[in-house]
Amino acid sequence: MKMFQISDKIDNVSRIGIGCMRITGLSDEKAVRSLTEGALECGINFFDHADIYAGGEAETVFGNALTPQLREKMVIQTKCAIRPGICYDFSKEYILNSVDGSLKRLKTDYVDILLLHRPDALMEPEEVAEAFEILEKSGKVKAFGVSNHNPMQIELLNQYCGGKICIDQIQFSAVHCPTIDAGLNVNIHNDAGCDRDGGIIEYARLKKMTLQAWSPFQYGMFEGIFIGNEKFPELNKVLDRLAEKYGVTQNAIAVAWIMRHPAGIQTIVGSTNLKRIQDISKASDIVLSREEWYEIYLAAGKMLP
Repeated sequence: MKMFQISDKIDNVSRIGIGCMRITGLSDEKAVRSLTEGALECGINFFDHADIYAGGEAETVFGNALTPQLREKMVIQTKCAIRPGICYDFSKEYILNSVDGSLKRLKTDYVDILLLHRPDALMEPEEVAEAFEILEKSGKVKAFGVSNHNPMQIELLNQYCGGKICIDQIQFSAVHCPTIDAGLNVNIHNDAGCDRDGGIIEYARLKKMTLQAWSPFQYGMFEGIFIGNEKFPELNKVLDRLAEKYGVTQNAIAVAWIMRHPAGIQTIVGSTNLKRIQDISKASDIVLSREEWYEIYLAAGKMLP
C-alpha cells in the first residue's frame, strides 16, 4: 500500500481509506473488528467518520470494536458541523461539543484529524480558530481540514487558523469530476467549462494540501454506482478490459484512476465488504498510463475540446 504524509504531525497514512458511514450495517462488534483488522492487514490504516453518520451510531459501533492495540495502528478522522434538519454550525461551542461527543463514542482520547463537514454561510473564522486552538492544545485533535470547501473559503479560515487547514474532502470519481472538466475546458463556452469549485485541485497542489475523494464509485449526488450500471456501457467496457489487463477488479481500476492524478488524491472507500476492500487495495500497485487515464475519462461520457 502506498503511504504518504498528511501533515508534519501525521505521517505513514495509507493512500486508500475506509469510509465508515455504513458500518452500522455490519452484524455485530466482532464483524466490525474483523473489518478493521482485515483493512489493516491490506495496509489500509485510515478510517473516516462523521458525527452525523447514522446519528452518531457509526462512531459508537466502531468505538465498541476498538482495542488499544488497534487504535495505535490507525489514523482516525471525523467530521462535524452539520446539524441535521437545522443548519451548518461552525460556532466554537458546537465544534468543541461535537468533538467531545465523537471522542466519547469512539472511546478514544483523541482523533488524528477533524474536518468541518460543509461550509457554514454564517462562519466566523475567529471562533473556528479558537476552537481549533483549544482542541490542539488539549491533545484532542492533531490536524484539521474541511470537506466540500472552495479555495477562498479555505483561505479565509487559514488566515485566522494559522494555516492549520491541510485537507479538503470532495466528491470525486471518473464520472463526477467537475474540477477536472473545468480545467480541461478553459475559455470555452460550455457547461463543462463552468468552474464550480474555484480550481480546488490546482489550489491544493500549490498549497501542498491533501485532497480526499469521497464516493469514488458514485455518479450524481448519491444517484447510484456507475460500475456495472447499464447507464454507463462504454465506461464499464473500458473498466472491464483494464481490470482484466491488470488482474484486478473494476473497482480497483476506478480507484487507480483517481490515484493516477499527480495531486496525490487520497481515496475514501465506503465499502464494509472485506473482500471488496482487499480487491480495491490492489489499486495502490497500479499506475495507469496517460492513454488509459484519458480513455476512462472519455468513456465516462466526457468530451475534450
